[in-house]
Amino acid sequence: MKLSKSSLWLSTIALLLSATLLSCRSVDVDPAKPAVQAATDVSILVFGDSGYHYDYLEAEDYEIVVTEENFKAKERRDWIEDKRPIDELAYSPMYRLPRNGSMITASGLEPVANAMQAYCAGAADCDFGVMLGDNIYPDGATANVDGRDTQRFRDLFVTPFAGLGRRHDDFRIYSVLGNHDWRTSREGAMAQVQFLEQTRPFYMNGLFYRVQPPAAHGDVEVFAIDTEVLLAGTTVYKATLADDASEVRSQKREKLSKWAVPQTDAERNMVAWLEDSLRNSKARWKIVIGHHPLWSGAGSKFEQAHALRRLILPTLCRYADFYLAGHEHTMEVHTDDCSQTDTGASDPLPQVVSGSAAKMRPTNSAFIRNQLASYPQLRTLYAKGLTWGFAHLSIEGDKATVKIIEVPTDGSGGSRVTFEQSFARRRHVAS
Repeated sequence: MKLSKSSLWLSTIALLLSATLLSCRSVDVDPAKPAVQAATDVSILVFGDSGYHYDYLEAEDYEIVVTEENFKAKERRDWIEDKRPIDELAYSPMYRLPRNGSMITASGLEPVANAMQAYCAGAADCDFGVMLGDNIYPDGATANVDGRDTQRFRDLFVTPFAGLGRRHDDFRIYSVLGNHDWRTSREGAMAQVQFLEQTRPFYMNGLFYRVQPPAAHGDVEVFAIDTEVLLAGTTVYKATLADDASEVRSQKREKLSKWAVPQTDAERNMVAWLEDSLRNSKARWKIVIGHHPLWSGAGSKFEQAHALRRLILPTLCRYADFYLAGHEHTMEVHTDDCSQTDTGASDPLPQVVSGSAAKMRPTNSAFIRNQLASYPQLRTLYAKGLTWGFAHLSIEGDKATVKIIEVPTDGSGGSRVTFEQSFARRRHVAS
């Protein structure tokens, strides 16, 4: 019997889930033994890569008129070049630019923002959010060199997201920068930081910081890091795939933002700061947020992930409960069993990739299979591309539940949960 592509994909996901569930510790509750300390239930909105807006595009989007046929032809060429299985070819949703009729990739900023507001206004009742970088596309703020920063901040931050904080006075969106936010200049990056520091409901306190969200009453602490600064201070090679979508070691270096190269002792010592902060935290749940993921399934970011794992994975395995990232324009959930870190950690570290709040990218099923075969420490619970969406993390006592919420691309509105998985609080080596 010949299986359809959808049946094969569902079977693959089922096998991935089965393998992963074996590695995730279940939560046992004995009703006869009350908790020593009453924990606060916490509801967290998780989104990234939201800064794609039709008023801020690449110059070529205006200069070259692209027909629907041309648009699809380019996406097909990219699909083949990126070593994705051709029988899985699918296209991004399109948008026609009013000024010249050119077809470009549609933005999910408005539909995702609307869906998040509806979601948080409902039963989820979000206590705070995290915004995971690439908040401004294609290039970051300019420190008003182009005279557009005030309008840019309004279009990309205030208009779509200010309403998220209306239900709770202490609602904040804890934010980090991404690689696109660094593209103009250091002054431009810091102009965005300053705006987010000064404008509610957003929150930053420099490029990296730690904060206890008021609604969590000390049970949750968020540790924000700038992964573009971390990667700009080390060697990152260009990602190259073989024809079967397996990794090829390259000696060509990737060009990262020159503006993000560490400038101060504090920036150069960010990893030490993270380890010290996590080790000394008294919070029940320690959540680290950054832009670049440790693992992802589209196939173009794995060298960055190699470099980032070398820098921060041992620290995360010792002390953190979750790592939340964007960058890859997909929705993914992974665990790393920490066996390659030499830390003695006994529980897998969960990672959520939520990078589809405006942009989208296809995953690569062949690459994912190769990753799972090559890295036994990795478990992929969920990986979906070519979708808009966001994630939700709810914490109840010593259990955290991750939900992936997909937002339709047909303009119909609404959202739907496409994945849900619970994790026990990790038994940290140094807790």
